[in-house]
Amino acid sequence: MPPQGKSKGDDAGKNVNGRKRHLLVDTLGFITSRFVSSADWQDRDGLKEGMKRCPTPSKKHLQKVWVDAGYRGEALKTWVADHYQIDLEVVERTGRGVQVVKRRGVVERTFAWLLNFWRLSKDDEVLTRSSEAFIHLAMSHLLLKRLA
Repeated sequence: MPPQGKSKGDDAGKNVNGRKRHLLVDTLGFITSRFVSSADWQDRDGLKEGMKRCPTPSKKHLQKVWVDAGYRGEALKTWVADHYQIDLEVVERTGRGVQVVKRRGVVERTFAWLLNFWRLSKDDEVLTRSSEAFIHLAMSHLLLKRLA
């Protein structure tokens, strides 16, 4: 089996084949932690891995994490509170159709920034580490442009 065979999968719920990008961003949309997994990973497991990879100084300053409905569940909320003393709040839609959901736009905007980079618009990388590295490079580029 080729090496990329283990890093890609199917998410039957979302009809996604390939990989998922899990991002933990601050209130301005800058990435604090990133994790790329095969699409068959549950969102909850992606959050746990992303929290583990978050730098310790950043974890100390976090008080609340807003997540979408894919991260719903008391077990996950309890796990985050027990391990990191952080409040996990699920932000859900309240109806049907296209809506602006409070707080969710921040991470969606970050994904839009990243998708402006050709290398991230399609995930053709063999290793998930390569995808994570290109996310890191793209965010570094965006931050450096803001400093200039």
